Amino acid sequence: MLEGPAELATAPDKKLLSLHAEGNPDAFPILVRRHYDRMMAVAMRTLGDADEAADALQEALLAAYRAADRFRGDASVVTWLHRIVVNACLDRLRRRSIRPVVPMGDDATLESIAPNNIDSTLAHEVSVEVSDALRLIPFEQRAALVLVDMMGYTTDDAARVLDVPPGTVKSRCARGRARLAPLLKHLKTTEISDNT
Repeated sequence: MLEGPAELATAPDKKLLSLHAEGNPDAFPILVRRHYDRMMAVAMRTLGDADEAADALQEALLAAYRAADRFRGDASVVTWLHRIVVNACLDRLRRRSIRPVVPMGDDATLESIAPNNIDSTLAHEVSVEVSDALRLIPFEQRAALVLVDMMGYTTDDAARVLDVPPGTVKSRCARGRARLAPLLKHLKTTEISDNT
């Protein structure tokens, strides 16, 4: 049995989750630290609001903490965690549609997930515009685009996170891109004119 901090720090995700389910108090925090940034990025890109994303992530982590003993191992632990995060985001969006909230993005959070470009001001502006545009498309399309185009998931991995067939992810991405294109076409025009 893995007991020491060094062994836990290098343990595979499945082993950490198993140890947590068996009652090891140190295993789950290591798992969370290992994947926190990507889970927060998924929540932030999906919800577009730092406070909502932090709340959704907290709810997701609590759900994962409680459900660890029910992890079947059909997918990777990371896929399982991201699926819980996406579901928590969907729950918050459903609640938000009942009582709308005006999102006021957190500059530090948006900056941390924006691409590292030479002109960080332009990157920040683009990130804000993309986040604003994402909020205008349906959640299912947004979640697929965030996972595939922004987080780099394969279609199959995104399908496992979203619990839909890969073809559904492909069609949601295509429809989402089609809806985003007119909303963001000015960014491509600006980029082309800036490069000439």
